[in-house]
Amino acid sequence: MKFSALALIAVTCISSVSAEFFITENFNDDNWTSRWSEPTSWKPKEEMGAWKHTAGEWFGDADDKGIQTSEDARFYGISAKLDKPFVSGDKPLVIQYSVKHEQNLDCGGAYLKLIPGGDAFDAATFGGDTPYAVMFGPDVCGTSNKKTHVILHDHEKKDNLLIKNEVATETDDLTHLYTLIINTDNTFEVLIDGKSVRKGALDEQFDFLAPKSIPDPDAKKPEDWIDAARIADPESKKPDDFDDQPEDIPDPDAKKPEDWDDEDDGEWEPPMIDNPDFKGEWKAPMIENPDFKGKWEHPKIDNPEYKENENMYKVCKDGCTHVGFEIWQVKTGTLFDDIIVTDSVEEAKEYGEKTFFKNKEGEKKMYDEHMEKKRAEEAASMPEPTDDDYMGDFNMDGMDGMDGMMGDEF
Repeated sequence: MKFSALALIAVTCISSVSAEFFITENFNDDNWTSRWSEPTSWKPKEEMGAWKHTAGEWFGDADDKGIQTSEDARFYGISAKLDKPFVSGDKPLVIQYSVKHEQNLDCGGAYLKLIPGGDAFDAATFGGDTPYAVMFGPDVCGTSNKKTHVILHDHEKKDNLLIKNEVATETDDLTHLYTLIINTDNTFEVLIDGKSVRKGALDEQFDFLAPKSIPDPDAKKPEDWIDAARIADPESKKPDDFDDQPEDIPDPDAKKPEDWDDEDDGEWEPPMIDNPDFKGEWKAPMIENPDFKGKWEHPKIDNPEYKENENMYKVCKDGCTHVGFEIWQVKTGTLFDDIIVTDSVEEAKEYGEKTFFKNKEGEKKMYDEHMEKKRAEEAASMPEPTDDDYMGDFNMDGMDGMDGMMGDEF
């Protein structure tokens, strides 16, 4: 038993040592600006917003700071070099960071990009056209477009692939933790606040592969194929007493106005009304088609262009070297923090416990107090109601005829 326990401890230590953080950024020191660079050649200076180093308006720890967008209707860009390149291999890729929208976000991105490029990467020009390996995180615009982006680069197609079914996102005013895991068995998982919200096989959720089968291009529906399930009864005849009547008729009760002048007003015609005797166009009743063969299905064949790809997960096949944000926000106030890129799911979970989950309850308590104070201030700023306010909706004209109801004293 002692040997087993020691062996377990040894394995745990080896696992912990073998795990790597390629970047760990909590923004809790004033030197963060030496690690992060803002683009100077992406957009005109007047279109770029300034980043603010702050814990925000509500928080679990005043010393736990992040970077926050601070000017409305601006582009925001910033990037940092990984401590060492991440190269897709025999370990998973884990990207994790926290997002807080303090502004009741109406339209703006909050997604993080993992970027290849190495020494060729130019922080000064980093922007929307910069190639990336992964784009991950929230994006909100309006009431209907609210999602968590999951976009992966396909080296075979040299294209970026969007997840087929959109992943939901959080839009309240509190901090949320976003985690993306890309496994070496070509599966993935998205977690929000540590809870799995989407997982599956890469080839099922993204268009990495051509379809295994395709409609046979040489197959055509036979000309004599009957695919009408119901037909008009050929034995049915229009009844002799079915009278085809017009839908509208001149109003028989209408009379020409006495002041009508045919020379000035033209020939008078009575207005048209619905015909009470109108039965509609006669149609034969529908019956089941005795010759119906069913819906014709195009036969399929194996797709000659289909081929397996065991390297779908290798989004950083040539090495990813930087992370960055390049976003647009209409209303500002999104705060980013606790960014990590690692090859260990357990280490990412532990890091989330030390940062996000540690401060979650304290932040919620402060937020509730903040909102209660805000409501009280709004109530106090309302003017005192006057007698006119109470009587404003009272219609004195409605008093007519009340004497008899209320007595002579009223």
